[in-house]
Amino acid sequence: MPKFEHHIFICQNTREPGHARGSCNTDGQSKLLKLFKDALKKYNLGAQVRSNKSGCLDQCEHGPTVVIYPKAIWYGAVKDEDVEEIVSELSQGRALDRLVMKDACINTPSCEHRQPAK
Repeated sequence: MPKFEHHIFICQNTREPGHARGSCNTDGQSKLLKLFKDALKKYNLGAQVRSNKSGCLDQCEHGPTVVIYPKAIWYGAVKDEDVEEIVSELSQGRALDRLVMKDACINTPSCEHRQPAK
């Protein structure tokens, strides 16, 4: 089997409802992960792309968060209905621009969406 061309990491971090930083997997059901796996099968990408559950990606304010490597495409506020479009774009070698997080918001405390520490 050849190496995977892409890895999709889907944050599965769960916090209690109402937490200040939010939660990527609010109900603990991992629905986004399952949807990605199904979409990869539909687009016949299972041999080239691997979808993995991830612990906290520290982008909670943008959750649910997904990152695709090796291109380091960060998606925020991913909804169930976005998954097939993300995979479709990936199959064409493109990112889904409307969900790509701004570079200024990735791994920085100065992001406009980040809550100040208490």
